[in-house]
Amino acid sequence: MNSLDSLFFIHSELFLTAALFIVLIFDFFVKQKKWLGWLSFLALVVAFKISPLSYPTEGLFFNYYVWDPFTFFFKAAAYLTIGLTILASLAYEKIPEKQQGELYVLLIAMALLLTIMGGSTNLLMIFLAIESVSLTSYLLVGFQKFDKFSSEASLKYVLFGSVSSAIMLFGMSLLFGATGTIDLTRIGFLLSQSTGSEIQHIALVGMMFLLVGIGFKISMVPFHMWAPDVYQGAPTPVTAFLTVAPKALGFAVMARVLFLAFPHFIHKWTHLLTVLSILTMTIGNVIAISQSDVKRLLAYSSIAQAGYILVGLAAPGPLGLQAVLIYIITYLFTNLGAFFTVLAIERNIGTNQLEAYNGLSIRSPLLALALAIFLLSLAGIPPLAGFIGKIYIFSAAIKANSIPLAVAIALNSAVAAYYYFKIVKAMYLTRPAKEDGIPFQNPLPIKIVVCATLLGTLLIGLWPMLVIRFVEQSITSLPIF
Repeated sequence: MNSLDSLFFIHSELFLTAALFIVLIFDFFVKQKKWLGWLSFLALVVAFKISPLSYPTEGLFFNYYVWDPFTFFFKAAAYLTIGLTILASLAYEKIPEKQQGELYVLLIAMALLLTIMGGSTNLLMIFLAIESVSLTSYLLVGFQKFDKFSSEASLKYVLFGSVSSAIMLFGMSLLFGATGTIDLTRIGFLLSQSTGSEIQHIALVGMMFLLVGIGFKISMVPFHMWAPDVYQGAPTPVTAFLTVAPKALGFAVMARVLFLAFPHFIHKWTHLLTVLSILTMTIGNVIAISQSDVKRLLAYSSIAQAGYILVGLAAPGPLGLQAVLIYIITYLFTNLGAFFTVLAIERNIGTNQLEAYNGLSIRSPLLALALAIFLLSLAGIPPLAGFIGKIYIFSAAIKANSIPLAVAIALNSAVAAYYYFKIVKAMYLTRPAKEDGIPFQNPLPIKIVVCATLLGTLLIGLWPMLVIRFVEQSITSLPIF
């Protein structure tokens, strides 16, 4: 489809682009920056509301981008995550008010970039989208430039990201050299028709280098080294966002690349992803046990969660892809809720050290209850959302006859439950070092996001068909083995 005809299917993105510039201009004149936050949130809601519900039969912009149910699913996930992050940012006090407008502009820009990333079917568009998301992420992580931990986290993120991008681009160049095209579907067709072992070997190396760049975005072992320091040093709302949205869209890109470009190598990349999945969930969970900072503990937990999601791709098929999408949406509500609750607690106690959570149920019973529910959901305890995600992931491994994956999921779930319950134990069974009767005070936006994520966690756990039907419709546009 040509560029002019394609504009109809991106009118919500055009609206959001206009909203971005409006917020940027208003930032010069509006003194109360929180109004810009509410305006940004409203713009996201309107942009999502006017998204087209019809899908073209061909790719947009000369097949560089597709608008299909799969893209819509990840667009919904990105918009929901960013909308909740904007609301949480309204309650974050460690960013000077004069800089808050810039934060909202960057988050709106991220919504556009993530949508493009989720619908890219061309190596050039994938690289540009991933790099644009990465550059914006670097800015968000280092937004507290007066904080040495934030600046250090941003620098580490830039250095690791630059190396991974170079490796990914080299892999793309190998694929182009082997096939003469940068279109994913065309690459898959040419590789299936190729009989030369040289071309097959070059494409295989290119695929592995390409997976390095995507693995960096989803914090997959062994490309996870940046994640703990970056997640701990970034502003808490930004950390919540980074652990969900870019990671989810990274899996969207990985699914498109593997299913469209490399179906001929399925037996090779399934074995590779099986090993990487087991390593990712195991290393993330084992290192999380020794953490004394709750924010860093959840950072390692998010690495382990990436390992669980990888199971769905390591066990390719309709059930495996459904498991990926279901786990992502359950992880979205649960992990965002955990970080937003940590933010609400951090505002009142001024630290994220685990020992500061001792006796939290006495000072703030509602926040303690909310955090306990989110942690239980991350552990996969029924009847919460995380249990539904774990069931689908485990079922995908069993259906693919991958006993090592099934055993790894079971053992790692037990390990994860230990350190999640360590926080619950501190809140409910450990007396605080000093009694402080001052009740917690939190503004309306943080109450909204905690309640919204808590409601999502409970609803998905109690009525999972609400999500399952949506997921089943979303995977119809991808060729599934």
